[in-house]
Amino acid sequence: MPKANLYDMAGKQIGEIELSEAIFGIEPNEAVVHEVVKNHLANCRQGTQSALTRAEVSGGGKKPWRQKGTGHARQGSTRAPQWTHGGIVFAPKPRTYRYTLNKKVKRLALKSALSAKAAEGAILVVDGLKLPEVKTKAMQSFMDAAGVTKSVMITPEVEQNVVLSARNIPGVVTTTANILSVYDIVNAKQLVIDKAALAIIEEVYA
Repeated sequence: MPKANLYDMAGKQIGEIELSEAIFGIEPNEAVVHEVVKNHLANCRQGTQSALTRAEVSGGGKKPWRQKGTGHARQGSTRAPQWTHGGIVFAPKPRTYRYTLNKKVKRLALKSALSAKAAEGAILVVDGLKLPEVKTKAMQSFMDAAGVTKSVMITPEVEQNVVLSARNIPGVVTTTANILSVYDIVNAKQLVIDKAALAIIEEVYA
């Protein structure tokens, strides 16, 4: 049974907590995690790149010289791709890179990512991940005391004080238990999970 250390908001370890074997104790499937991360990055692409083909650049209506007898290679337009100021061959055009994956694949990838973090001992559970006020200094002092650096902080629902206190700290991402991102989990060094959020994760993804 995988376990994680339990902390309070002072950054002090107050015990241990058992994690669900079905979510945090499976054999990670690296291929599936890679596929889901690749899908996430593809879906994030704007796809707004655009260049002009030889049909779209201005000019080039006149044949630059006669077909034969000049000693030059034959040319039909000064806007052909080999010319300076010519069009682009197979010019990229705006398009969408978005594609979908099966829910079961995404679910397996999430469990694999969580299990990998649990195996590394990179999961910290907090007994009440809350702050009484918006204070980046308070969040930073908790992270320093608990040894947290680049991390994902997971709360049961949107905690405005936690979100606003953590958003100026480099490498820290805040999210809720029901919208976990495999990319964020893989990209982080630690997961900081509210105890109530952990219960939601184990209930929803079991």
